[in-house]
Amino acid sequence: MELIADGLLVAGALGAVFYCFVLARRLARFNDLENGVGGAVAVLSGQVNDLTKTLKRAQATASESSASLESLTERAEGVAKRLELLVASMHDLPDPQHPPAPEQEAQPVFTRRTGTK
Repeated sequence: MELIADGLLVAGALGAVFYCFVLARRLARFNDLENGVGGAVAVLSGQVNDLTKTLKRAQATASESSASLESLTERAEGVAKRLELLVASMHDLPDPQHPPAPEQEAQPVFTRRTGTK
């Protein structure tokens, strides 16, 4: 009976060794930097760094664009005010399509009186 128990114990130990060997190989493939998850993590880490740099550049460009747009908007508002003044002053000018009629000299009006009193 002891021999059978020792045999089963050795068989269990060999099974555990085989199982650990298989797990070790799977873990090595899992952490492989070229094909496994380790490689994917390394690639994703590089992409995160690139995206961070790109985001910082985009934020800087957006800030510059915002400042430029603000300056242009202020200039446009000033020009709009000047145009409003020019348009308002144009109402005082005569219409070029319908020039004003030249003023005629007032001619005396003659009335004839008949001889009746």
